[in-house]
Order: sequence, then structure tokens, then C-alpha cells
Amino acid sequence: MSSSPDVGADLTTNRALWTVVNSAFTDEDGWRAWSAGEVTWGLFAVPERDVGVLGDVRGRDVIELGCGTAYFSAWLARRGARPVGVDPTHAQLTTAARCQRRSGMMFPLIEADAQNVPLRDASFDLVLSEYGASVWCDPDRWVAEAARLLRPGGRLVFLTNSVLVTLCVPEEEGVAEERLLRPQRGLNRVRWPGGGTEFHPSHGEWIRILSGNWFVVEALHELYAPADSTGHAYYDIATAEWAGRWPVEDLWAARLEA
Repeated sequence: MSSSPDVGADLTTNRALWTVVNSAFTDEDGWRAWSAGEVTWGLFAVPERDVGVLGDVRGRDVIELGCGTAYFSAWLARRGARPVGVDPTHAQLTTAARCQRRSGMMFPLIEADAQNVPLRDASFDLVLSEYGASVWCDPDRWVAEAARLLRPGGRLVFLTNSVLVTLCVPEEEGVAEERLLRPQRGLNRVRWPGGGTEFHPSHGEWIRILSGNWFVVEALHELYAPADSTGHAYYDIATAEWAGRWPVEDLWAARLEA
């Protein structure tokens, strides 16, 4: 997969979309997410204690690429990490800053594109993305940037839609169905009718991109909705029933070769 020729256009479109989403949902939901008692993953809040992908983050320098309202960075800060949140959408970072003031938990927030982060090489032990750069940025670009930012032996952990759920979501958006609705070819770059450009490489493409940037894959966790899950309050990718039967998200972990 080659780098997108429309990086600037994609950034502008995605920033506009997330300004709207912030107004409709994430601004109001920000403090609830910041206040959550444990680290969870994805739309159906799969507990990190059941996955064990992060390890001990105490004393680790962490950068979250596409942090949104920075709730995940806040969770890690409570566990002793030193996070930095990066996001291109001013409205999202405004919500994050308000939550920082309310909680008294301060860490750097940088308004920047995750494909071009204004920070030094080899500054971090962990690069994280939960539905941030992992979905909304050209993977060839942001994974290369993650490798640049990591110290040798550092780790990359990111969550994105599963390949299967992406194949089963209708072209005009809506929840996943119980049949394939899209060809796998062409999913590398998806423009939604309502705005926004997403990137959904296949597993083989992810491995190519990661290995091409000197990452060694440690794990791929395919996440299902827990048995007691209900539908998400805002995002409608898949129902809890669907996600209880098929993997709704892919959670990758990789280590940068020393």
C-alpha cells in the first residue's frame, strides 16, 4: 500500500468530522471516560486485565497518537506512566484540557498530526493508539512515525476495527451484518459518505507495514464483546450480539527491534 497522495485533504476532513463528533458526543462523555476505574479496550470495554497487552507502565514514557479527549492517557498516568497526548482536533484537546483541570492530572497535550509529530527521535518507551491514528491515518506514515519516536526495544500497541467487521459494514454506514458487504481489496482507504477517511489494511498488510518499519509482532488479540455487553451509546459499528459472535476489533502489539 503506497502513501496516500491526499494526506492534507484527509487531515482536514477528519479534523472537521471529529469537531462534529466532539460536539455531539465526546465533549459530554469526556469526564465519564476520564473517571473510569480501569483500563478497557474498544467499543465494548474489554478489560485490560483480561488481555494483558500493556504490561507494567510505571515510569514509562508513553505517547498516544490520536488521543482524542486523552482519557486513555489519563488511565495510564494514574498507573504511573508519563504520557503525552497528540491529536489534530482542537475541540478534542479542549475537552482533554478541561478534564485535566478538573482532575488535577496534568500531562502534555500537543495539537499535531500523528503522521508528523513535532517531537525528538527515540523519546518514548510505548506508542499507543486506540481508534486514533490506527484508524484515521495512513498506516505507512504513522507506523513509520511511531518507529521514529520509540527507543530501541520500545513497544507499539494499537486497536482498530477488525478486518471482518469492516467487510460486513454497509457502504452507506450502519451496523455490521451477517454477510460480507465489501470486497477486501479497496479497504486500505475508505471515505465515508458522512465525512472522514479511514484506513483498514488486511492482516497481511499490517504485517508488511510493521516489519518494514523494524517491528516484530508480539500478539494480535481479536476482541469480542463481553457476554453482558450492550450497544455503544454513540458509535454504531456493530451490535453487541454481532460482536459476541465475531471479532469486532483487532488489538496489535509489536516491539521495535533494538
